[in-house]
Amino acid sequence: MTYQETCDYMFCQTANFEHQGNMGYKPGLDSMLRLDDLYGHPHRSYRCIHVTGTNGKGSVSHTLAAVLQKCGYKVGLYTSPHLLDFSERIRIDGRPIDKDYVVRFVEEGRKHFDAIGSTFFEIATAMALKYFSDEHVDIAVIEVGLGGRLDSTNIIRPVLSVITNVSLEHTQILGNTVGEIAFEKGGIIKDHTPVVIGEASAEARTVFESLARERHAPIRFADEEQEVTAAATTPDGCAISYETAHWGAFKGQLTGDYQIRNTRTILCAVDELAHQGIVSRQTACVGEAFASVGSLTGLMARWQKVADAPTVICDIGHNTAAWQNLGRQLQALKGGCLHIVFGMVGDKDYNSVLALAPKTATYYFTQPSTHRALPVAKLTEAARRLGLAGQSYSTVSEAFEAAKKAAAKSDFIFVGGSNYVVADFMKIGV
Repeated sequence: MTYQETCDYMFCQTANFEHQGNMGYKPGLDSMLRLDDLYGHPHRSYRCIHVTGTNGKGSVSHTLAAVLQKCGYKVGLYTSPHLLDFSERIRIDGRPIDKDYVVRFVEEGRKHFDAIGSTFFEIATAMALKYFSDEHVDIAVIEVGLGGRLDSTNIIRPVLSVITNVSLEHTQILGNTVGEIAFEKGGIIKDHTPVVIGEASAEARTVFESLARERHAPIRFADEEQEVTAAATTPDGCAISYETAHWGAFKGQLTGDYQIRNTRTILCAVDELAHQGIVSRQTACVGEAFASVGSLTGLMARWQKVADAPTVICDIGHNTAAWQNLGRQLQALKGGCLHIVFGMVGDKDYNSVLALAPKTATYYFTQPSTHRALPVAKLTEAARRLGLAGQSYSTVSEAFEAAKKAAAKSDFIFVGGSNYVVADFMKIGV
């Protein structure tokens, strides 16, 4: 098999939530536990940190990995989805998994995958855990794919669990209330294992505290600890300057108002790792990690500026909780006019997201190249009912070209609404 044939097998010949939506989701851990037995429980050979949450889990996972790298560890990082290539999901010290390894793993395991009925995400998770073992990582940061309790990653026994926040998402699978979703995400809380909660409503907090008591897990709420004492975006808009209670002053490469909340969560997690003796309290390591998380780990598309004159920014925020921040931040941009290239997938609450989008912008409605895409005609109709003005385009490429043609050098172009929209944008370049 070639690498492309291998990816085609995983994406097209196995159940795949990212392509098929709910039809591609298989709840339960039985198949994953069979794969884990097959490969000899590779995750037991290194320490793990487990991260879930409605929003921010990607930024938190990458930054924790960056901190651990700056502390001198060989660090595995497993995240999803990817933007341009499958190999982005599985990294060691920022380097994507070797494509030959991907091919060998699938060739050697395919008969077992077919017999078990493994899903795409189960295969990817088993591959990541085995690769990290084969490459002798010291520690791995493992991001949950969906939910937590029944997610394929929930076979690991971490030294620390992190839950960034909870809001309504994937309600057909995870539940119709914040409490139900908190229970699913709280499934990563393990016996006698510390857990850090980034943010929690009263309803979610009650669930987390109950689960932590049942499992005798020490629990910390990052938003109560006042670690970040000041935060402000730098004048050039390219960083956030932080002052903290215990980690000194530093600049964070990731911008966007929501990153301040993520930083509280990360620093609380780092402090917990320091209590365990896993990281030192050298403030320079933390500051250096925040300042260079992109180059250290390969993180992209978190309020990422990709061009000037006009300024082009992309962000993968794709649900109501994310757009409560993104909508305000876009509205606050100063200078020229705002052009927004926007598309979503059909299983998101697109009406609630559109209600948070700036009404003063010019929109270029589109749909990403995935079977889960919300048809652009349906998106445009919903947007116009909410007072958003713009034209429809059949592809992200056409939409972005139209925005670029219309924008003056002093204007802003924002590309977002979905991981898949940003992925299509990244493929065409600026």
